[in-house]
Amino acid sequence: MTAEYQEDSIKTLEWQEHIRRRPGMYIGKLGDGTSADDGIYILIKEVLDNSVDEYMMGYGREIVLTQEEKLVTIRDFGRGVPLGKVVDVSSKMNTGAKYDSKAFKKSVGLNGVGIKAVNALSSHFTIESYRDGKSKKVIFEKGIITSDLPEQVSEEPNGTLVSFTPDEQLFGHFHYIPEHIEGLLKNYVFLNSGLVIRFNGQKFFSKNGLLDLLGETMSTPGLYPPIHLKGEDIEIAICHEAGYGEEYYSYVNGQYTTQGGTHLQAFKEAYGRTIREFFHKDFDAADIRTSIVAAVSIKVEEPVFESQTKTRLGSKDMGPEGPTVYKFITDFLKKELDNYLHRNQETADILLRKIVEAEKERKAMSGIRKLARERAKKVSLHNSKLRDCRVHFNDNHDRAPESSIFITEGLSASGSITKCRDVNSQAVFSLRGKPLNSYGLTKKVVYENEEFNLLQAALNIEDGLENLRYNKVIVATDADDDGMHIRLLILTFFLQFFPDLVKNGHLYILQTPLFRVRNKKKTLFCYSEQERHAAIQELKPNPEITRFKGLGEISEDEFKHFIGPDIRLEPVKIKKGDNIRDMLEFYMGKNTPDRQNFIIDNLRIEEDPVAELEKEITLGE
Repeated sequence: MTAEYQEDSIKTLEWQEHIRRRPGMYIGKLGDGTSADDGIYILIKEVLDNSVDEYMMGYGREIVLTQEEKLVTIRDFGRGVPLGKVVDVSSKMNTGAKYDSKAFKKSVGLNGVGIKAVNALSSHFTIESYRDGKSKKVIFEKGIITSDLPEQVSEEPNGTLVSFTPDEQLFGHFHYIPEHIEGLLKNYVFLNSGLVIRFNGQKFFSKNGLLDLLGETMSTPGLYPPIHLKGEDIEIAICHEAGYGEEYYSYVNGQYTTQGGTHLQAFKEAYGRTIREFFHKDFDAADIRTSIVAAVSIKVEEPVFESQTKTRLGSKDMGPEGPTVYKFITDFLKKELDNYLHRNQETADILLRKIVEAEKERKAMSGIRKLARERAKKVSLHNSKLRDCRVHFNDNHDRAPESSIFITEGLSASGSITKCRDVNSQAVFSLRGKPLNSYGLTKKVVYENEEFNLLQAALNIEDGLENLRYNKVIVATDADDDGMHIRLLILTFFLQFFPDLVKNGHLYILQTPLFRVRNKKKTLFCYSEQERHAAIQELKPNPEITRFKGLGEISEDEFKHFIGPDIRLEPVKIKKGDNIRDMLEFYMGKNTPDRQNFIIDNLRIEEDPVAELEKEITLGE
């Protein structure tokens, strides 16, 4: 039957209804708070962008952010929203001061959308402006005004206060991870030297800008003192670590462009060209950039981003001599980096040695790499090793946020996940047995070891993260000793050869339930001893208790819940002070007395879990 297409088929949605029906257009994705790019963090960012723009214009050097459970409050001390426009800026689309370049030059939020999206996607949203001894407060629920209070006399200093609670009807059972919020705040202060942000009593401040950023993100000491170049509307910091990978942090007008764009591509090309010209050698780009850590920040008027979430700069505006963003970065780097290397010969010598070493290793592996690629092609991506998904990239050619791959060991575990996964967005890669301990080995092993070679090919990361086919790489192993060992071996592989995969927040551990507690009326899955204990108390008397040890023990009907909308993922993170080389040496290196003593000191002798359960049930009765 053909659907009727009449006048009543045409509908006009209210602004808040459109945002709530199509949140992906405004915040990228919803998520549950596990990932740093989940929607609940984008909501915080949208409010903070306005406060930081005030600071960039010279008003208010401090921002106070509090997060208690699901409630977020942000107070800045800028100029404050004009009181007669408080309702408009928070609930009327395409409304804002940033269309007027006199009020806001080179700001982030240019489309008049951000804070409206926060309003529409929150079950509770309050905005209060303090300006010149008066205040104005408006309260919303799901974008609809519930209280529009009259202006009042106020002794509060100028600025704006926004508080909101993301709507659980849309976001589900979400939770904030403080480390993700802290990462967002660090970016703001690194890019705005002098700005103070206080988060739940913790102070975030940077004196040295991108130099501090490199100091925060580098997990091993640099091979030379970081190169720091600053000019009007541009700042660049560069260093090299030992090891592999490329690590970039790119920003436009204070916005962290996680997907890069025009400015990052311009930096990479200009950096390579400048190095070649300085050393008068035609080095390969891969050798020049091996193990680089770089941060690039530019400020431009009216930047063009490829989506509302502003993760990729798409500006291709043409000046009389070509693309202005590209030329701006190229001209700056060609002059300033060349001058720096001439003035710092020791750094130039270290850099040259690093490039030559990378070149030698690449050439020595050229034959092995060629054979490895051929082997990977022969092993089809659609056989039992990899059960691929259908969607890897979205319409903007960005990596699809929902795309993920589970790395499993054994046929039973991979079979369970394969049968109940979402074939559109979830892929499965099956390892054969325990992987090799790769600590201390060169990248040659990645090509010579069949499992590592095929895993690298499946992820498409041989030449860097730009072509990574999945947004989330999820390690899914059993919850027993063998499973933990396999997990450590996989983590060692990524930390050793692809540390940027971890640092850029793509690596996760799948959390599966340890216990199933059920009676005739209800079944509860428990991820910890505390949850198990609570379930026993709730379902008494005498519930049936199952201890899961392997993924293959969990039925397909049950497993689909654990990798569906309520999936529990633990992000693998590297914190400041974590030295990857020392950490891997301690845990995965030779069996040293230090490690033996650590194991002895931390050894726990567990009692029989079944006996313990029976004891608890008896006590509960």
